[in-house]
Amino acid sequence: MKNILAYIDSMGVHDRLFDSALAFVFFLFLHWTLVRIFLRFPHEKQKDFLWRKAATYCSVSVLFLLLAFVWLRGFHSLSTFIGLFSAGLAIALKDPITNVAGWLFILVRKPFETGDRVQVGNYAGDVIDIDIFQFTLLESGTAGVSKDMRTGRLIKISNSTVFTEPQVNFTKGLFEYIWNVIEVCVTFESDWKKARTILEEIVTAEGEDRGRRAKETMGKASEKYMILDMGLEPLVLAAIGDNGVILTAVYLCDPLSRRSSSSRVSEQILERFSREADVTFAYNTQRSFSNVAEGKPATRIGVTQTGTGNAEK
Repeated sequence: MKNILAYIDSMGVHDRLFDSALAFVFFLFLHWTLVRIFLRFPHEKQKDFLWRKAATYCSVSVLFLLLAFVWLRGFHSLSTFIGLFSAGLAIALKDPITNVAGWLFILVRKPFETGDRVQVGNYAGDVIDIDIFQFTLLESGTAGVSKDMRTGRLIKISNSTVFTEPQVNFTKGLFEYIWNVIEVCVTFESDWKKARTILEEIVTAEGEDRGRRAKETMGKASEKYMILDMGLEPLVLAAIGDNGVILTAVYLCDPLSRRSSSSRVSEQILERFSREADVTFAYNTQRSFSNVAEGKPATRIGVTQTGTGNAEK
């Protein structure tokens, strides 16, 4: 035991532990100071979180440098130690190292940032934090962003998934908007052309400014990507369905407020259609049809003649 203690003392481990403790105290002081300095800069209140994260990253980097200086100064061959140490880390800490690489990829390439609404694999939500090993989503819906309602649950996803899973960013890309689709079905007896005109007026007013902004961002994106011409104006498409004429309204909207936009459009549709006597919503119904009483005249005659001929026989 005395030999072990003598060996540890000869390596100066006690001094290095003391220096490491001083480095940690300095880290706490530096972090506190940087937070106070950064928060004094004029900025929006929502930026406080980002400034605190920046202070943490700076102070942690300084702590690693100090600890490396304390513990590596006694090695005669630093390159040999680093090589052996790196090989051991690559085997024992494969997943954490991959997560750190993913974190650097997120910082440099910026596939998404805090505040973006994204979908990574089967998980979707708003990015609220990006850490060294994980990023956190405030879940939006349970199967993509179609529901657009925040569930209140937090999803922790490893940074390494940026190398293995597709990422969809709904708030950053060619333009900042997405297509919203609303379907309305009116009866065959309704004036479907008038209904289509009403829908066009509503969705044009709802997405009036977004088309112009999308064209501007699309022009900038065309300098970087091969983008074909794409219409950005709202439109209403008509189709024949089982219960009536299906009118599909398509327009651009903000991905973070698609649910509220759909609600506004739906309320206007209900109000406008209620004023029109010749426009009626269609729904699943059953009816009987008598060809003799309701069929076309030529068909009715054929049925009557056939019935008479059978009676005479």
